[in-house]
Amino acid sequence: MASKAKGRTTLEVGADGVALITIINPPVNSLSFDVLFSLKESYEQALQREDVKAIVVTGARGKFSGGFDITAFGGLQGGKAAEPRPGYISVDVITDIFEAARKPAVAAIDGLALGGGLEVAMACHARVSTKTAQLGLPELQLGLIPGFGGTQRLPRLVGLPKALEMMLTSKPVKGEEAFSLGLVDVIVPSEELISTARKWALDISERRKPWIISLHKTDKLESLADAREIFKFARAQVRKQAPNLKHPLVCIDVVETGVVSGPRAGLWKEIEDFQVLLHADTSKSLIHVFFAQRGTTKVPGVSDLGLTPRRINKVAVVGGGLMGSGIATALILSNYPVILKEVNDKFLEAGLGRVKSNLQSRVRKGKMTPEKFEKTISLLKGVLDYESFRDVDMVIEAVIENISLKQQIFVDLEKYCPPHCILATNTSTIDLELIGERTKSHDRIVGAHFFSPAHVMPLLEVVRTKRTAPQVIVDLVDVGKRIKKTPVVVGNCTGFAVNRMFFPYTQAALLLVEHGVDPYQIDRAISKFGMPMGPFRLIDLVGFGVAIATGGQFVQNFPDRTFKSMIIPLMQEDKRAGETTQKGFYLYDKNRKSKPDPELKKYIEKARSMSGISVDPKLAKLSEKDIVEMIFFPVVNEACRVLAEGIAVKAADLDIAGVMGMGFPPYRGGVMFWADSLGSKYIYSRLEEWSKLYGGFFKPCAYLAERAAQGATLSSPSGVAKSRL
Repeated sequence: MASKAKGRTTLEVGADGVALITIINPPVNSLSFDVLFSLKESYEQALQREDVKAIVVTGARGKFSGGFDITAFGGLQGGKAAEPRPGYISVDVITDIFEAARKPAVAAIDGLALGGGLEVAMACHARVSTKTAQLGLPELQLGLIPGFGGTQRLPRLVGLPKALEMMLTSKPVKGEEAFSLGLVDVIVPSEELISTARKWALDISERRKPWIISLHKTDKLESLADAREIFKFARAQVRKQAPNLKHPLVCIDVVETGVVSGPRAGLWKEIEDFQVLLHADTSKSLIHVFFAQRGTTKVPGVSDLGLTPRRINKVAVVGGGLMGSGIATALILSNYPVILKEVNDKFLEAGLGRVKSNLQSRVRKGKMTPEKFEKTISLLKGVLDYESFRDVDMVIEAVIENISLKQQIFVDLEKYCPPHCILATNTSTIDLELIGERTKSHDRIVGAHFFSPAHVMPLLEVVRTKRTAPQVIVDLVDVGKRIKKTPVVVGNCTGFAVNRMFFPYTQAALLLVEHGVDPYQIDRAISKFGMPMGPFRLIDLVGFGVAIATGGQFVQNFPDRTFKSMIIPLMQEDKRAGETTQKGFYLYDKNRKSKPDPELKKYIEKARSMSGISVDPKLAKLSEKDIVEMIFFPVVNEACRVLAEGIAVKAADLDIAGVMGMGFPPYRGGVMFWADSLGSKYIYSRLEEWSKLYGGFFKPCAYLAERAAQGATLSSPSGVAKSRL
């Protein structure tokens, strides 16, 4: 097999005496070591040549550079790739060759200048940009800090508050804002980008424009006293918003070193701390999530058949409730014309109204212009019958979870929709084979399981049966990506991947409470671990009705490993239903703020007397670590089953499903990745011990037992039985 084409740079010297260096490494001109070494050679050549007066650096095909090549990080972490000695690129090359050059260089920026790309541009002596180019330092998203001098140069170009904000939020700025900040020197249309940059570079060399070395600029830096206040404020913000993360604080420290001890000291601290962070768990986890998210579309037997997605010109959504209206919103936001069908005028008006208010809230937040609102809402049409379904390419059914109702809808869809039309259901609990039982269209029936609210949550479970055609899966995955979701392909079973993997999450919490653990202590420990909220706050949010309906499914289908608690039904009898009734496990005021309810004890005691469980004094004194493990190891155990049964294609897909569907902290890498950091042997022995004390709910599954016996990771593909598909 031919090795992948290496990234490179080209050098062309014009009659004007300007050397144009172009970075070429499709698709985003990322800075692999090949590119960086080639960039150094091109620079040195330009500096040596007598016919070169000045340099312009740009990227091929309308993109400057998307940053350092992330695939190289994995190699460096695993010790598989040889890296140049620390500081070689940042100090020897970028600072002492590029920035210190005797000939001026101008960066010509279009498309993207992110991470290392922006760091190279900031080492140039001026920057010319288009107004739509995006400039930013998003390294913190990967658990790292900028590594090629970004922590030192950005504050000197835009001032401390803005530089810290750009790095800590990982949010890029557009060219126009970059100009007003002083990050770029002039904005031009893309067709004038190179000619303007060439002229600017010559003007510097002839001293008509200032020759500015970013690293030595001080006019944008605040006084030392002000700077200390800014750092103090930034640290307080980080500790509040990301208490489990160290790397944002490291970033602030590195910036501070440059301000207090000078830029050279700052550069060396950046290099030193970058190395430490690169080998820490957080960046390993976040880089794993980065690649896992991009790998969900690779499905053996589907994505490797050479099928191209068909064009979906028109989509119908059946049901305008919370889910249906959310799905319709997501579709029209990505320019799909949508027909929304309801059973009567009242429901239809309500459904269309929900979509409208979803869009209006975007207008209020400044995320959408009123013109764009009008254009987007005009893509939506409401109907009461199936007449206009004759030319739709895909239908998504999103009515209530009622088997006979859904079966009837699918019979009607088969009758009215064209034969190529994809028939999708947003069911979260009903077997797809049952839904399509009365049709002859099994090859085009597929699950499109969105998470609530559908226009906000980033995950889409694409559920296939044994009969779903690969083309249909390819098409739905493509639509998923176009509406900005991460599609994960899963098999057909109770709860699919996310809900099935996480049913033990709430059940483990209820089991612990019946054995004497304080529910509020559980929620605190789980929130501290990094979940958006603990299991009891979550049950209140989704509502007791939903919690019981979905829980019932699992009790019915997996009776040997479910824990049945009466706490929720007892509370329901007293008209408690969660947040909507302002009473659940917590009490809620009108602003949805929660506080513990002293009344909760009586329901727990009553449930305990019904189940015959007695308080275990050992559990009443559980540490946070033990609470986290007793709640999440059953989730890991169920995830192992989902993998072993072939419901999920690979462990990384389950990691993404948990992060995007349930809010599992991405800096822990996902359920399976996190489990592997603790080791299969440890997880197996803990579950085995608890199953002896507290019953079959904790019993480790065969796959977990086997991996533990081999001392193998849970994620590795060997030994996974694909018995289901």
